[in-house]
Amino acid sequence: MKILVVEDDFLNRKLVSEILRRSGYTVLAASNAGDGIRIAKEQQPALVLMDIDLHALNDGLSAAKQLKQDDTTKHINVVAITDYTNRGTEMRIYDAGCDAYVANPISCKALLDTISSFVK
Repeated sequence: MKILVVEDDFLNRKLVSEILRRSGYTVLAASNAGDGIRIAKEQQPALVLMDIDLHALNDGLSAAKQLKQDDTTKHINVVAITDYTNRGTEMRIYDAGCDAYVANPISCKALLDTISSFVK
């Protein structure tokens, strides 16, 4: 099963990708929102893990919103990755169309539990 990781921080992208690979997932990766959107359209992953604080082209929430508004990708579940877990951020995440979120620092168990709730 393919999962796309959209994360601009190399070490975070590497960590999440390694957790996923060791759990048996095929990992696709992008370092910016534009590449993430392109890869999602081309590869049709089962899930996108989207850092909401991307610094290139547009932020992760804008990218999530674009994925959810596009007929070719709106069916793909998007899970936000965030450093900020207050009520306002949570509302912004769901308003952008994300299906769930996980907080940094990443807990392997929380990440895998969240993913497994979408990719049974």
